[in-house]
Amino acid sequence: MSRESPGRPTTAAGSRLLPLYAAGFVTAFGAHSIAASLGGYTQAEHASLLTLGVLLAVYDAAELVLKPLFGALADRVGPRPVLLGGLLAFAAASAAFVLAADPALVGVARFGQGAAAAAFSPAAAAMVARLTPQAGHGRAYGGYGAWKGLGYTLGPVLGGVLITLGGYPLLFGTLGALAVAVAAWAALVVPAVPALPRARQTVLDLARRLSTSGFVRPTLTLAGATAALATGVGFLPVAGAAHGLGPLVTGAAVSALAATAALVQPRAGRARDNGRIADGPGMAAGLALAAAGMAGGVVLPGVAGLLVAAVLIGVGTGLATPIAFAHLAASSPTERLGQTMGAAEVGREVGDAGGPLLVGALAAAAGALGVGLAGLAVALVALAVAVARAPSRENTEP
Repeated sequence: MSRESPGRPTTAAGSRLLPLYAAGFVTAFGAHSIAASLGGYTQAEHASLLTLGVLLAVYDAAELVLKPLFGALADRVGPRPVLLGGLLAFAAASAAFVLAADPALVGVARFGQGAAAAAFSPAAAAMVARLTPQAGHGRAYGGYGAWKGLGYTLGPVLGGVLITLGGYPLLFGTLGALAVAVAAWAALVVPAVPALPRARQTVLDLARRLSTSGFVRPTLTLAGATAALATGVGFLPVAGAAHGLGPLVTGAAVSALAATAALVQPRAGRARDNGRIADGPGMAAGLALAAAGMAGGVVLPGVAGLLVAAVLIGVGTGLATPIAFAHLAASSPTERLGQTMGAAEVGREVGDAGGPLLVGALAAAAGALGVGLAGLAVALVALAVAVARAPSRENTEP
């Protein structure tokens, strides 16, 4: 962790974090700006629903496999080179699609972008901790999560605008230019953070460290919060349509969810740093609120139910996420932060895919979306209980 003593980051320290926040925005905006328009792409290309599923999954699949590897690399060589290299690789994958001028290569381009994001995402998360005093981790990760939430929110809207104006080449070109700009900003502002001496680690040592409560609790929290967020964005419009609500209302509900999560995260992180929220109760409360949002989408009718669900899910995920990241940083050996963040990000990817999959499978089996939402609510409550009942004192040894 940083050796600085103040509990609040200085203005200079805060400015060094902004390019890291922007890197989080790039991966969220890149993933969702393309994913939201793939349905129209597959329809235009006369592709099957299976093809659509593959195109949607390939970005997350690359991240799922590669994030732990690049996180470990960040510990070995320092996170800054991995951050800059990942951003430039993201730009290269985007530019390659534009130069190829072949719409059929969108899946290859998305895989390349996902692989690049797997490098710079855990590196950025590790650098947030390294450049921030430990007493300010909650606030710092709250800002990081808020910028990511902004990417999730703006991605579908701006992606649709760019595709309307210039097709996929304009969208991929914009993403490439954005990644280059953030890489240049980081190169100018973010200081080098050297790799720290590390004791030799066996596979057994790694397994032991990743099975401690200090890693498992926040990782389960991140998985549950991401599952709730992804499900809310994907299925609340379906629930609204079933009650006769139009796309304007359902779109507003999704925007309310994302905006609420973005606004809550910095405040939740600050409250955690000030000692007003303990880590275990804070993570459990966030998951419980997200579960209440899912239940609200089932039992409350019409616009009221949709908005209550959106706000509760947003508050819950906004509360749980920065506390979970700060807890990970506090319980991880500093020299293993990249590996820890990379492994924990796998939990987020599992939640991102697993939440909607669980809801969809239960809804299909029962013939009712409410059953799927209720099923995820039960799962979130179970996670909240597990997080709350875990020991409060963590073993931070590697």
